[in-house]
Amino acid sequence: MAEKRFITCDGNYAAAHIAYMFSEVAAIYPITPSSTMAELVDEWAAQGKKNILGDTVKVVEMQSEAGAAGAVHGSLQSGALTSTFTASQGLLLMVPNMYKIAGELLPGVFHVSARSLAAQALSIFGDHQDVMAVRQTGFAMLATSSVQEVMDLAAVAHIVALKARIPFVHFFDGFRTSHEIQKIELMEEASLASMLDREALREFRMRSLNPERPVTRGTAQNPDIYFQTREASNKFYNAVPDMVAETMAKISEITGREYKPFTYYGDAEAENVIIAMGSVTETIKECVDYLLTQGKKVGVITVHLYRPFSAKYMFEVLPKSVKRICVLDRTKEPGANGEPLFLDIRDAFYECDSRPMIIGGRYGLSSKDTTPAQMLAVFANLEAAEPKNHFTVGINDDVTMLSLPVGKEVSMAKEGTFEALFFGLGSDGTVGANKNSIKIIGGSTNKYCQAYFAYDSKKSGGYTSSHLRFGDNPITSPYLVTTPDFVACHVPSYVEKYDVLKGLKRGGSFLLNSVNDAETTCRTLPAHMKAYLAKNAINFYIINATKIAAELGLGSRTNTIMQAAFFKIADIIPIEKAVEEMKKAIYKSYGNKGEDIVNMNYAAVDAGCEAVVKVDVPQEWATIEAEVAEHHAEGDVPAFVRNVCEPIDALKGDSLPVSAFNGREDGTWDNGTAAYEKRGIATNVPEWKIENCIQCNQCAYVCPHAAIRPFLATEEQAAASGLEWKQGLGETKALKFRIQLSPLDCTGCNNCVDVCPAKEKALVMRPLAEQVAEAKNWDYVTKNIGYTEHVDKTKSVKNLQFAQPLFEFSGACAGCGETPYIKAITQLFGDRMMVANATGCTSIYSGSAPSTPYCTNAEGHGPAWANSLFEDNAEFGLGMRIGVEKVREALADTMRKAIAECNCCSEELKAVMQEWIDSRHLAAASREITARLLPMVEACDCNYCKTILEYKEWLVKKSQWIFGGDGWGYDIGFGGVDHVLASGEDVNILIVDTEVYSNTGGQSSKSTPVGAVAKFASAGKRIRKKDLGAIAMTYGYVYVAQVSIGASQQQLFNVLKEAEAYPGPSLIIAYAPCINHGIKGGMTRTQTVGKQAVECGYWHLWHYNPQLEAEGKNPFVMDSKEPDWSKFRDFLMKEVRYTSLKKAFPAEAEQLFDAAEENAKWRYNSYINRLK
Repeated sequence: MAEKRFITCDGNYAAAHIAYMFSEVAAIYPITPSSTMAELVDEWAAQGKKNILGDTVKVVEMQSEAGAAGAVHGSLQSGALTSTFTASQGLLLMVPNMYKIAGELLPGVFHVSARSLAAQALSIFGDHQDVMAVRQTGFAMLATSSVQEVMDLAAVAHIVALKARIPFVHFFDGFRTSHEIQKIELMEEASLASMLDREALREFRMRSLNPERPVTRGTAQNPDIYFQTREASNKFYNAVPDMVAETMAKISEITGREYKPFTYYGDAEAENVIIAMGSVTETIKECVDYLLTQGKKVGVITVHLYRPFSAKYMFEVLPKSVKRICVLDRTKEPGANGEPLFLDIRDAFYECDSRPMIIGGRYGLSSKDTTPAQMLAVFANLEAAEPKNHFTVGINDDVTMLSLPVGKEVSMAKEGTFEALFFGLGSDGTVGANKNSIKIIGGSTNKYCQAYFAYDSKKSGGYTSSHLRFGDNPITSPYLVTTPDFVACHVPSYVEKYDVLKGLKRGGSFLLNSVNDAETTCRTLPAHMKAYLAKNAINFYIINATKIAAELGLGSRTNTIMQAAFFKIADIIPIEKAVEEMKKAIYKSYGNKGEDIVNMNYAAVDAGCEAVVKVDVPQEWATIEAEVAEHHAEGDVPAFVRNVCEPIDALKGDSLPVSAFNGREDGTWDNGTAAYEKRGIATNVPEWKIENCIQCNQCAYVCPHAAIRPFLATEEQAAASGLEWKQGLGETKALKFRIQLSPLDCTGCNNCVDVCPAKEKALVMRPLAEQVAEAKNWDYVTKNIGYTEHVDKTKSVKNLQFAQPLFEFSGACAGCGETPYIKAITQLFGDRMMVANATGCTSIYSGSAPSTPYCTNAEGHGPAWANSLFEDNAEFGLGMRIGVEKVREALADTMRKAIAECNCCSEELKAVMQEWIDSRHLAAASREITARLLPMVEACDCNYCKTILEYKEWLVKKSQWIFGGDGWGYDIGFGGVDHVLASGEDVNILIVDTEVYSNTGGQSSKSTPVGAVAKFASAGKRIRKKDLGAIAMTYGYVYVAQVSIGASQQQLFNVLKEAEAYPGPSLIIAYAPCINHGIKGGMTRTQTVGKQAVECGYWHLWHYNPQLEAEGKNPFVMDSKEPDWSKFRDFLMKEVRYTSLKKAFPAEAEQLFDAAEENAKWRYNSYINRLK
């Protein structure tokens, strides 16, 4: 027998490995958490990797999951073995084609990292709602429970699909399995090839559509035969379970691991058994082992073949002694008589003479951590005198009282297992470093390893935790680390916010990234931490990784430094070996980004090993009596923030009961909760140099998080504040001026410093600790001085910044190129805005519980925001507009009747009503008239006026906006965008164009230019960027513009006002530098990048105003100057998405870069031709 080969990978990698081997075509579209599978297949194809047929896989990226399913269908009909990868709403978009593929007996395979569905809220995390929603399509369904099972069993789907002529969904838990890294045994190509039925493959080819032997498929059938033909395929489904069992038996022989359609683990004479599928079965097995030591007769059945459901194979493994069964479902079907697996199991026993008690329950929705204690609670319920049915476990349901009580956690770790927990910040590299660490340990030792990463929903800058386990035995614990041997806190501010030492074992180690020396660190450490360190004999280490990273030019990326420190302290492998392997990993990860970056990271490894300081823990700390302090926002805090948002921010959301959401069952969240977070995540923040300030307000205009703002005050207000002000300039010369920073909301991106035009910068970056005092100044100024309208905000860019942003402190990346556009729109129109937001970055940083950045003004008015889905956002926004106008039209009808019929309404009132009817489509006029109308209507007691008062909130014209990124606007939502623009309705569409799918990790879209490397375009994009603006202009009645705030702040300002005022559809396409571009120097100069993009001709500024045509003018106006094309190549070389192509494919790179420049010139010339 050949020697076993082990690899360290995650579930997505394992599935992609198998899919690649058995596929000729992959039709793909990105969606979390399945995108990685498609990315890997694309990368391997670009590298020329061969499948078991000796070919590379042809990869085609489609515009949506519906499109991908259509391509899969067509490819299968043409006789090519075809796969796709998806999850959640993406899988649901494939449903129509799934019926067709199954109905036509085509052997496609869909690999699904099962994920929650968007209902009352969206969740990117895992459960079985999506796969349960397609169980009726006719696809066979195969479930795997761990990374090793994915590797072992994914092939079953491909092998049996081909042989049985039945398509398969192979699914595993999103995130918990898809993203869990394990050291597993590799299924070798030879073993896989030996199981492929070549005769079945030949027959499949011969059934394909081909004009050499033509047939007709996809006919329309009538009532006379449709029923019969639907039933004709039964025999194919009847054969599937036996084929699956046979194939699993062969895999069992190859691997030495036993697989069947249903597998049993536990006491041979068990009385109480749990039946489940997915990763939870691994946790249940640990609990079974634990309970067996106590003499309990228990077991667990793992379901692998879910469809077709085979009672025969279930009964083959079910002990005859079983008296009670609990079925666990990781899904919820409201209104049903039970969840799907529960109903299937109960039905299987329907004709049995002797039936055990069967109960069911729900667990683990949205990847909620499912621990041994929860499964022990399920077993305890099962053996109770009256077990609770239809229960939930893992939550506190104090409303419908369905939840089970859960006891204390019990450690199930196998002897010799080392557990580590790392707290990091999104984009600081902590997660990436730990992925490397696990691969180093897995690859250079005989140890088994596991890694899992937990995130919040913010973009870079959010909370992350990395959960690592190593041991001499296989690790089967698919839940978070709660009793670590080692804890590292990479973010200094976390010690004040979170209980980072919770669960750290006695004698364990704690590594803190501290910006202070040992003495200061000890003095400032929270009292409860001091007590814990001393009472539990913790080995305490510090390192100033923040300072080292800055000195090495790594910015905020402390990951490599902290990784080296971990290896130095943990002593899992010799430090010399660790350093060698880390440097190999660095070269592999960063080699295509340039020698400088590689060398900086090499230096970080060395520094991390050398700079660790062990701190002596004073014994007197053991006498400190201190509880973990609750972190509360200061001042008058709304009850919802205090009772719901703060616990979630403190990582205690799991403890919130169901009753916390009474009255919010539909997912409604209060506006403005982001203002209470005060994350304090920046290392450095700007300090205002008052003497240098020229009062241009550009810093506030470009701030991605609205954390720096100008304020105007009267002499009296300024004096009362006790703060430093300077005399205003120009039309504000009678007032006092001040730039105020909110240091705890600032992300430290440096963009404000970058754009400051003062001869000597009026802003300089300083350590956060030096500027924390400004937090109180911020509170004072915003609450006591505020945003009185001293100047006309619509007059200039400068004036606009005195207006309150109604979008603040979002979860966007530091330096985000998108949010300044949204912020400016809310300053102009926010108090009457309605926003339909496509799923993507714009929705995630705009509405991730508990943080809501859209807020209200002093009158309580502000943007009304909602997210529907990804694909339907334009239609969603159009529906909002139509609904609002329907109500307003009814108001107009009421006023017309009042004018014609009412004797109570005065003539003056009727005249104002007529004014409103005539001007209701004009924003300023409707607001002014409404102010006069309402007092008169309130004074009148007629039924007409009562009706008007009932709908008074509809009187002022609403500003309807539709936000999304290029993945939405250019690809999946393009049909909707096109239709909404064609409708002629008065809506405004903003597309923030990052030229990739930013939210799912940087996949190629039709906005991606030629030559750019992106996921799904590993060898560089080969097709020209779509000109969405040019397409929209062809209608002739759509206002269209291309903008870049970094290139022209004034043009953006003018365009926003014109587009919103235009009485028809508008489309604004905004250039948005993104973290996925790999900008040299990071996101610290986002605005400069936007400026350079226009200067070199990479991006162009223009607008198309149909109203100009009515004036006899050319509706197209070029707003940017002729580019300096000599700068074009230099611009490309400042972004890793281009330079990496040069390193990986140098010959092709030159050709593609030339093509990119030619395309940019072609586009520019097409615009210039419009001026002729």
